[in-house]
Amino acid sequence: MATESNGAPAGAPAPQDPKTSSASAPAKTPAAAPAAAANPEKLTPAQLKAKAKAEKAARRAKVIETKAAVAAATPAKEAGKGKGKQDGQPPQSKQHRGSMSGRRPSIGGPLIEKEKDARSGIPECFSHVPMAKRVQLSQAHKDVDPAVLVAGQQMAAFAIKDSISRLEATLLAFKKVIESYETPKGNSLSRHLVPHVLNPQIEYLTECRPMCFAMGNAIRLLKTKINSFDINDPEDETKEELLEWIDTMINERIKLAEYLIARNAAGLIEEGEKVLTYGRHRLVEKTLLKAKEIGKTFDVTIIDDPYERGGQTLAKTLRQAGINVLYSPNLGGLRPKVAGATNVILGGEAIFANGSLNAASGTADVAMAGQNAGAKVTVLCETINFERERVSVDALTYNEIDPERNTAECFRLLYDNTQDKYISGVVTEFESGGGNSPAQAILALLRMREDPQIA
Repeated sequence: MATESNGAPAGAPAPQDPKTSSASAPAKTPAAAPAAAANPEKLTPAQLKAKAKAEKAARRAKVIETKAAVAAATPAKEAGKGKGKQDGQPPQSKQHRGSMSGRRPSIGGPLIEKEKDARSGIPECFSHVPMAKRVQLSQAHKDVDPAVLVAGQQMAAFAIKDSISRLEATLLAFKKVIESYETPKGNSLSRHLVPHVLNPQIEYLTECRPMCFAMGNAIRLLKTKINSFDINDPEDETKEELLEWIDTMINERIKLAEYLIARNAAGLIEEGEKVLTYGRHRLVEKTLLKAKEIGKTFDVTIIDDPYERGGQTLAKTLRQAGINVLYSPNLGGLRPKVAGATNVILGGEAIFANGSLNAASGTADVAMAGQNAGAKVTVLCETINFERERVSVDALTYNEIDPERNTAECFRLLYDNTQDKYISGVVTEFESGGGNSPAQAILALLRMREDPQIA
């Protein structure tokens, strides 16, 4: 009978050394695994660990074999697509092909280019300046009212631009929210409406476009009004009072204020005067039309915003009303144009506590040129736009980046800052008889005449 080198019969299994039995465990094939699993009590922890390692290695080897088979099955013409490229540069097809794991394409892919941050070209020193953006409706909070969704989209697209128009759209949208509101059981309107209903609307509007000062003041007043209700007040009466309060805010602080400012400012225009303005502001437009309506004769010079071109529309409106107009498409040659003016009338977006003016970019240049030329510089602004707590000394603290003129090479700020020393007076809805107040006196004016929550 033939024997092996160890002396055992050829057909019999070779005896194993007990010392080496654990070392031979990793060499088991996957077919032998069920047999070992049938007697788990005979395996030590070290053997179980070794078996797990072996199974993991087998799975990894299988994955490698599958990948190799897929690569071998790829047509030879795919390899030729990379020809003509520089050494080390991958073929173009690989830049757009998704990975086998289902992950998103690499950084060079088209999806990433689409989702590229619009602020990537803005320098670090301007990173704090906000910018309007269009928020997808699917990304909005589930509790945002449809009326607020529409208002937010219009603001983000600049279909609603100036602060007062945005304020009116916000208040009208909030009316829809309050009308459809029902207080949940176990809650009161005065404690539930603001944190659970109004705040999601406000957050959405702010995400679409940074909140203007008029909106901030009105929202603060609205919250104060809601919190003033008693928890036991009937819901229907409370909602009706809130809706009346919003209507009063729109009628008095927007519509009536607009009429009074136009009337007061028109009284400041003298017969035969040469008036100069910048761009197109609705208060300035109504003032000039009101002055013409009461029979005054004067000439108007319009220095237009070279980006917005609102001055073109203003020039057409004034000419149709019979007013002589000189139109300039930009700030070029500003000094000689201002030198011939006796009254510079400008519209403002907001006035800070230190009297500085926040207005459309270019307003500061016109105001400084007018003051240096000896002309009166009058600003028209509603008191709802007054900021009583904050001051501003430059245009970088409170501003916005124009999303339509933001590229990798340059960007544009929507507003600038005019110091109070370049402003002769401010006309608000509180003056009578065509008077005006110094820009530094806005806080005193608010304390004397305005709502206590703002003053």
